[in-house]
Amino acid sequence: MLDNPQHPAADESSLRYEGWRIVAVCFLLATFGWGLGFYGQSVYVAELQRARGWPASLISSGTTFFYLFGALLVVFVGEAVRKHGPRICLIAGTVAMAAAAVAIGAVREPWQLYLADAVLAFGWAGTSLAMITNTISLWFDQKRGMAISLALNGASFGGIVGVPLLVTMISHIGFGNAMFATSGAMLVLLLPVILLVVGRPPDLHGWQDAAKAKPQSSAEIRSRALRDVGFLTVTIAFALVLFAQVGFIVHLISFLDPVIGRERAAMAVAVLTAMAVIGRVLFSMVIDRLNQRLASALSFLSQAAALCVVINLHNDYMLIAACAVFGFSVGNLITLPSLIVQQEFDSASFGVLISLNTAINQVTYAFGPGVVGVLRDFSGGYSLPFYLCIALELTAAALIMVRGKPRARLS
Repeated sequence: MLDNPQHPAADESSLRYEGWRIVAVCFLLATFGWGLGFYGQSVYVAELQRARGWPASLISSGTTFFYLFGALLVVFVGEAVRKHGPRICLIAGTVAMAAAAVAIGAVREPWQLYLADAVLAFGWAGTSLAMITNTISLWFDQKRGMAISLALNGASFGGIVGVPLLVTMISHIGFGNAMFATSGAMLVLLLPVILLVVGRPPDLHGWQDAAKAKPQSSAEIRSRALRDVGFLTVTIAFALVLFAQVGFIVHLISFLDPVIGRERAAMAVAVLTAMAVIGRVLFSMVIDRLNQRLASALSFLSQAAALCVVINLHNDYMLIAACAVFGFSVGNLITLPSLIVQQEFDSASFGVLISLNTAINQVTYAFGPGVVGVLRDFSGGYSLPFYLCIALELTAAALIMVRGKPRARLS
């Protein structure tokens, strides 16, 4: 860890520390970012199928394009935050996400969906994991894991509140109007808060002095990371699991709608995301005393078990209970990579590494919705694609336990 001797250590445990206000901003950002960019995808798939009659594979391929294009942008989030500052980057992400919401609500032709998803990719890069972790890392060192966990509860809150609220709004005022109203609310709530709260971050890690002492480019850090067994096993394992997780969640309403009805399907998504909050909060209390890789493997296995129940049991309560079990690990699976990278690699490399990890994962899970959609159309049901998701979860559970040989970490 690199410390700057010219700057006194901030008391990150104090409630008066300015970093906790940044966590609150990131919580709000994650609420809209995941509500519109992640959990909202399941609503878009269902609504566009209902309104346009397009096949699931077509709409899901648009989602895949969104994640792939977004992954290209996510790689450079760390450099963007360092070069332009967090305030400008957060504002840009917020405006892009709001514009994308309006565009998705106005879609009438397939090509328009891809254009809207391209704009959404910019919004996702500026409001999701890489942006939040990079921003928080500028204010936190010792309490970084807790700060990231608390901020990312906004992601689950976006699912708990966002999906049911969006579904309700659509039923009352229509899809386009609901998306327009949501984007307006995002701009009104976020932009003033970002302008007022997000200022110049402290130089916790003495990056300017470190750059003079150890001139190492982002490209060099990425190159070394891609040869590090520990980094690769973390990245690949979570990429496989997020492929399965995203594919399942995006198609969840479409799967549950004919089985338990639209309202209960929305309730199942809300339960899933509520459990994600509970799981992350409970996990954050003990994570420092646990083997984080083992905890990850157990989380993967619990999701595989939940998927088995979803496939084979169609009882309303059992399905909702399975979604709850699945959801208990959802929040942790977007938090754990950051915590493992923080624990196993030095602080100076954190921003670049977590952006690279996020981008690789996103490239992989970008294919989740499309592959699940194609297999669903091919087989006539969701059993085949969901069994594939189970296989990926089991493979990742074994892979995450491979740490590689101890070595000098990236610095």
